[in-house]
Amino acid sequence: MNTAIAETSTANHPVVSKDRWLAQRKALLAREKELTHLRDQIARERRALPWTRIAKNYVFDAPEGPRALADLFEGRRQLLVQHFMLGPDWEQGCPSCSYMSDHLDGMKVHLENRDVTLLVVSRAPLAEIERFRQRMGWQFRWVSSHGSDFNYDFNVSFKPQEWAEGKGEVYYNYSVRPFPAQEAPGISVFYKDDAGNVFHTYSTYERGVEAMMGAYSLLDLTPKGRDEPNPVHAMDWVRHHDRYESSSPAAKPAAAAGSCCHASD
Repeated sequence: MNTAIAETSTANHPVVSKDRWLAQRKALLAREKELTHLRDQIARERRALPWTRIAKNYVFDAPEGPRALADLFEGRRQLLVQHFMLGPDWEQGCPSCSYMSDHLDGMKVHLENRDVTLLVVSRAPLAEIERFRQRMGWQFRWVSSHGSDFNYDFNVSFKPQEWAEGKGEVYYNYSVRPFPAQEAPGISVFYKDDAGNVFHTYSTYERGVEAMMGAYSLLDLTPKGRDEPNPVHAMDWVRHHDRYESSSPAAKPAAAAGSCCHASD
């Protein structure tokens, strides 16, 4: 997933008096407030979107056995799904999706207290999911859509023939575009009413999944920003959290081990 944004060089950076710094900081604060208000307005428009009813009977493999989509709400009305790139026979999950998932365990209890159940879904068989989840030490709920159309219907998995016939172009993020893999990242949201009907309310892809990447929000506050010099594969620095070579400030992992998913918008 390519999350490249313009960075500011720290070389020969302007240094001014406190009064001049404060004047420029106040000017930026006004812009930040504009962004906050715009974000709030977009959130209202997002909530106002119409819903579609889920008619297909999706069944997932869970540690306790097969479960329908409606069963995965765990008594809550809202279900937030991370579409995690871990395909059948993959040795390990996508580094960028893993970077997203590293944020989830701490958020889980807070989401649950806002009537939201958090769920991660991948197409790999459950045994492969469990093996990787245990390696990473994650506690969140993760189920398999293997044997189901769920991933295909939500445009985060692409059948080999479809991917080959399109010469690597697939329907992703609401348009036909090149994609380098047969699995893709995303976030989907569902609602269940009192009658047990399930509705799809929202999905986001590409840079929309940054909603789960709190570390990026903090990096955006720092002088070096995201410090991603590769404009094509910006996240090529990301590693599984047990695979970073060093915590030294000067350490830069080799680009060859970069992310398996890329996005531009």
